[in-house]
Amino acid sequence: QVQLVESGGGLVQAGGSLRLSCAASGSIFGIDVMGWYRQAPGKQRELVATRGGTTNYSDSVKGRFTISRDNAKNTVYLQMNSLKPEDTAVYYCYAHRVAWSGGRLASNDYWGQGTQVTVSS
Repeated sequence: QVQLVESGGGLVQAGGSLRLSCAASGSIFGIDVMGWYRQAPGKQRELVATRGGTTNYSDSVKGRFTISRDNAKNTVYLQMNSLKPEDTAVYYCYAHRVAWSGGRLASNDYWGQGTQVTVSS
């Protein structure tokens, strides 16, 4: 199992910045992708950014958000600049892991508990 613990959420005014962190622990060997998703009230969870062999951003955050990983610390970060009220959501850390289990290759997704980001206008 993989445990993901997020930190860094909070309340910020529009135009401000926040940095989210997510530390992975447990069975971290085999994690190939880490990233961030978000879910606003009444909406489905959506991708924000992921980083594995490639880096992907949703169109809504390109140019404003930057994802980075520190593999030595098993941590992924999300630097969020020029925040807008529509960025308000619960942000979830995500990890994808591939590992041998029971004699076969297993693929699993893991999620953090979420951290609230609120951007006031």
